[in-house]
This record gives sequence, C-alpha cells and structure tokens, in this order.
Amino acid sequence: MSSIDILVPNLPESVADATVAVWHKKSGDTVKQDDILLEIETDKIMLEVPAPNTGILESISEQEGSIVVSGQILGRLNIDQCVSQKDTKKIFQDQKSTTSVASQEHILTRDNENHNILTPSIRKLIAEHNLQLTNIQGSGIKGRLTRQDIEAHIHSEKKTHYTDQENNENVVAHRHIKNTKNDRKETRIIMNRLRKKISERLLAVTNTTAMLTTFNEVNMQPIIKLRKKYGELFEKRYGITLGIMSFYVKAVLEGLRHFPEINASIDGEEIVYYHYFDISIAVSTVRGLITPVLRDIDTLSMSDIEKNIKSLAEKGRDGKLTIEELSGGNFTITNGGVFGSLMSTPIINPPQSAILGMHAIKDRPIAQDGQIAILPMMYLALSYDHRLIDGKDSVRFLVYIKELLEDPTRLFLEV
Repeated sequence: MSSIDILVPNLPESVADATVAVWHKKSGDTVKQDDILLEIETDKIMLEVPAPNTGILESISEQEGSIVVSGQILGRLNIDQCVSQKDTKKIFQDQKSTTSVASQEHILTRDNENHNILTPSIRKLIAEHNLQLTNIQGSGIKGRLTRQDIEAHIHSEKKTHYTDQENNENVVAHRHIKNTKNDRKETRIIMNRLRKKISERLLAVTNTTAMLTTFNEVNMQPIIKLRKKYGELFEKRYGITLGIMSFYVKAVLEGLRHFPEINASIDGEEIVYYHYFDISIAVSTVRGLITPVLRDIDTLSMSDIEKNIKSLAEKGRDGKLTIEELSGGNFTITNGGVFGSLMSTPIINPPQSAILGMHAIKDRPIAQDGQIAILPMMYLALSYDHRLIDGKDSVRFLVYIKELLEDPTRLFLEV
C-alpha cells in the first residue's frame, strides 16, 4: 500500500506558524490531483493546500483549529486504493458526465434558440461546473453567453463561498446573541489570526513609537472638475474608472521625493532611507484590515495605478493575495471616507514611519478670496513617528500634498 504525506506549504520567514482553518475533504473521500483539501490561515492571508496526487484521503492528522508549522504533516493520501477503484469510479463518472452533458445540452438548446449554438469550450465549462444557465446573464450580441460570462459567474460563486465561510462564526454568534437577548447570555468566538495580529501590531505601535498626528484640509473641487471633464474619455481609453486614489498616490510620490525622511524607517539604532517608492493601500476585508503594496509607483501611470489598486482590492476581498503582495511598503494611504468618516487619527503601519488618512468629502462654507463659498472639502490626517520625523517636516509634507491636490496640474509637471 502506497501513501504520501500532505504537508504544510513552506511559510515565509516572517510567518512563524499557521492555523488549520477548514478541511474541504474528510477521511475516505476520493480526491483528484490539485483538488483543494484544506485552507490554513496565517496572520496575513489564507493559503489553500491542494492534493499532491489523485487518491483517497486516508487520514487527517491536524484538525481544524490546530497550530501548524512549515513542512508539518496534515494528513495522508492513499494512492494504491484509488487505482484499484479506478475502473469502477470511471464507469460511474462517465455515466454521471454523460447524464450531466445531456441535461446541459437540453438546457443549451432550450435557452439559446435565439443566441446561436455555444462553442464546445463554453459547453464543457458549463458541464464541468454543473451551472444553471438561467442564473447567468449574457453580455454578447443579442444576450449571447460568452466564456467571460461563465468565468465571471464561477468567480462570483467562489467569492460568495469564501465570504460565507469567513463570516460563518460571526453570523452564528450574532444570531445567537439576537435570539437570546432577553436571557442576557453572552457568546464568545475565537479571534482569527489576522485580527489577533492586527491587535498585536497596533499595541506595539502605541508602545514603541512616538506617534503624533497633524491635520489639514483640501479643496477637492479641482480634482472633481478634472474627473468630470476627462473621466469618460479616460475610461474609454484605459478601461478603468478615473478615481481619487490615483491623485493621492501621485501626490504622495512627489511628497516622498521632496521629504526623504518620511520615506524612511528606524531599524534598531539605524535609519533606513529608501530610494524606491512602494505604497501600502489599506483594504477592508471580512477578516480585517490588510495593506497590500503598490510597488514602484514612480514607474506607474494614472491608469496603471487605478488598475493595480482595483486588482489588489478585489484579491484582498476574495482572499487571493499572496504573501509577497502584502510584504514591504514604505508609506501607507488609508481612506476612511468610504465608510463616512469625517476625521480620524490613523495608526502607523510598522515599520513604516508615516501614514496618510483620507476622509469623506463634504460641502462646507469656506472663505475664498474674501467671499464665502460652498466647496467640497476633505480633511487629511498625517500620523508620523516623531522619533524620526520632525513636526515642521510633517506639516510641510502635508501642506505640500494639499497644494498638489488643489492644483493637480503640478502632479504631471512634477513641480
């Protein structure tokens, strides 16, 4: 009898251990190579562990909730037993596949009388995932289904499954609290590793840095006018919406160029000055706040920045970010305004030395050229480590950001 071990993947040096989050298979299940057996949770992301070969899951060594390290055995996969059952299972699968394909052929014929016949690759994709065409909206000519429509639907279902899985404990807890409110009961759930790590990091920032925050406000009317004037043309040209974040990323880039002490960090008794520009973008997910990194922003255009931010945000919400995409970063931008925050004090993302907080845009009466005008204003907050950054430099940096945003032409002239 031949069996192989299912091992914890190699974790990065910055990740000491992980937690077995959920097993998708149970002992005795037949699995194919690359089927997802389980997911393990680190303090940064969720990692999927695929089956190293086709076989039968013989045993599970580490149950959900267990703490594991790189290379540790999670279970065993029996290969021989699968081979002995191969012919029987193949007959059953072929029958099932034939039935499924026939059923789908009926649906395709019924639902696509006016759409023309779908390509074989699309038919195969539909049959493999056992999809119901009535739930999929076609985007092709005359509403015809395309491969992109099918793949988008599959991605959406996976995203819903991931969100439901992440929220399961909290949903159960909230329902329990609601149902037992009159009994004054309490519900306790285990803090996930990401939330625990966030707590530890925030406490460490409070204890190990001399954090101060300076505030200012920016008139967003010039950027709003620019987006209104060129937004449609920009989207047609690049296939992405012209957002506000790209302006802020560009402004921060110029700010870091002019104030190199902000693009630096403290390492023991040394100050490390960075000669590259990697910006962390705070993204809220069901598991907590994460900060994927936008790298080498000095080489990116406005459209590149918008596309990369959108990609990182989507991957963050879907739990698909890699360790590399979450590592590093010299400065952080966070936007509490998307949740309606008018003003806040953002906390530094260590080992970085500063973070810029954006907030909600609100119409406010402002004195302008001796007149009272109603303008779309946003409060900005810069939190910084006073051990490295002097107060005058932090204020000048934030004022410079404000000036660039209120005259966005300067962003493209780099002045």
